[in-house]
Amino acid sequence: MTDVDVTPAAWTGRDDGPGARHLRWHRAVEPLDGDARSGAGVLVGFRSDEGVRRNKGRPGAADGPAALRRALSSMSLAAPVRVFDAGDVAVRDDDLESGQTRLGAAVTGLLDAGHLVTVLGGGHEVAYGSYLGVADSASVASGARLGVLNLDAHFDLRADARPSSGTPFRQMAEREASLGREFRYSVLGISQPSNTAALFETAAELGVRHLLDDDCTAANLPVVESFVEDFLGTVDVVYLTIDLDVLPAAVAPGVSAPAAFGVPLEVIQRVCDLVASSGKLVLLDVAELNPALDIDNRTARTAARLIHRIVTTALERA
Repeated sequence: MTDVDVTPAAWTGRDDGPGARHLRWHRAVEPLDGDARSGAGVLVGFRSDEGVRRNKGRPGAADGPAALRRALSSMSLAAPVRVFDAGDVAVRDDDLESGQTRLGAAVTGLLDAGHLVTVLGGGHEVAYGSYLGVADSASVASGARLGVLNLDAHFDLRADARPSSGTPFRQMAEREASLGREFRYSVLGISQPSNTAALFETAAELGVRHLLDDDCTAANLPVVESFVEDFLGTVDVVYLTIDLDVLPAAVAPGVSAPAAFGVPLEVIQRVCDLVASSGKLVLLDVAELNPALDIDNRTARTAARLIHRIVTTALERA
């Protein structure tokens, strides 16, 4: 059993009848126990506002995991899937660092048991905890090349002394360097007005490949696909992290920093399809959903659709 702070609650939702023809997520998801066989999907929540608070953003993302579960619960499944809920890691008393470490330990255990792991954030400080989990997993420790693909308007490469939602990928780079490993980090959807020249310089120094949001239009989809395929060709295992502020504000208003431009949902969905069908995805997280700022659950429903599509595709591919 994964060591978490909050055990999973029962899933509920619309019920149209018995059998696979009426199957929805709330009837497919089971609490995780020691009998979960390898090859299943496992959800873990990360209840945290502390990184956003430290980054001077608008708190509320600690309620994201519950909102994502609610949005997923009544979604229809085309075919049965094996998905378990491990519960939540909760950041308490402003102790972000301990929460990230505990999340990492939980993720490592699940990955080493052969599961596809989805972490439900939480602010984007979730990324460092997720990274610790995959970076310390048996496959990466034995030499598999880890690639981190971030769908985000921001580099999150700040060099602040205190970790926050703006620092996780800088922390990853420093830790990978300390381990003598190459940091393979690519970002799709960067907003130039939302990143200082210093952050672009840091990205260049660290060898970070990126695409601007201006270049991620539907008309430019072949360029986006080439970017993702080039990334996939250089790695063995993939950690995909989605900061929902990569999407246009009209699609994802419920985030700390809504996008003035953003990447169209159909482009983000195509990127997710490529990654999920690659056979290399082992870890997904979704960050920055703030239910208090959402409109008609628009952001939660969009995020849930992406999770639904990625998890079902990756499990089918496996």
